[in-house]
Amino acid sequence: MLEKAKKAFRIRNISIREMLAEALGTFILMVFGLSSVAQVVLGKGNSGQYLSINMAFGIGVTLGVYAAGGVSGAHLNAAITITQWVLGTISWTTLVAYIIGQFLGSFMAAATVFALYYDAIYDYTGGNLTVLGPTATAMIFSTFPAPSVSLQGAFFTEFTATVMLILGVLVIHDERNNAAIKGARPMLTGMLVLGIGLGMGLNTGYAINPSRDLPPRIFTAMAGWGSAVFTYSWWWVPIAAPVLGSLFGVFIYKACIDFHNLSDHETEQEKEQEDTQTS
Repeated sequence: MLEKAKKAFRIRNISIREMLAEALGTFILMVFGLSSVAQVVLGKGNSGQYLSINMAFGIGVTLGVYAAGGVSGAHLNAAITITQWVLGTISWTTLVAYIIGQFLGSFMAAATVFALYYDAIYDYTGGNLTVLGPTATAMIFSTFPAPSVSLQGAFFTEFTATVMLILGVLVIHDERNNAAIKGARPMLTGMLVLGIGLGMGLNTGYAINPSRDLPPRIFTAMAGWGSAVFTYSWWWVPIAAPVLGSLFGVFIYKACIDFHNLSDHETEQEKEQEDTQTS
């Protein structure tokens, strides 16, 4: 009985430690990202452009991964966490801890950016917080599709962008292939997100992460924008499409790279065993 209690305590401690790491890493990522959007929108293009948003998110990812990587592996993305759980890499308790941490960090980042730009937001909007219109500001915190993009097109964009995200992450981290050195992985991951924003951000703002989109959306609903942030049929897409895209991206990588590497590794082991037996 005592051993079971000790084991449960250790699991709880590990889960809390990883949850806090994910919270801090996601907080760093989101403060850099959301504040850059706020500066571009509220500055009316005079204090930054679309490129600065992409760069800020890339920098935020880099620093967030550096912060949390040694403790939790720095998922910072519920789609990646869910994918790892489906693959059996992490337990359901770890899944819950990671997602709670990510959502907490993202929500607190939205609150921090709101407080940081409170005066500028109310000056820009005249106190009328809206989702659409010439002084809309909800897009500072969560993503919305471009007016010309259909729901199907938006879903496919988020799905494809997340496929590219997980493929890039696997390429950077796959020890059996040509993994980058550990110290460079956070920077390369940030560059990966930068590249996705530069090439696939027009249609939807490249959420590619439920933890990036849903908690700030909940915050805006509470902070004055109201239920309008959820009334559009779009809001579920940044949740579902990244999860499905991440799973599909892993399938592609395993089919094209990972399974073949495993076969080669097994062949080498068999040859080594044969040589040992012969000698």
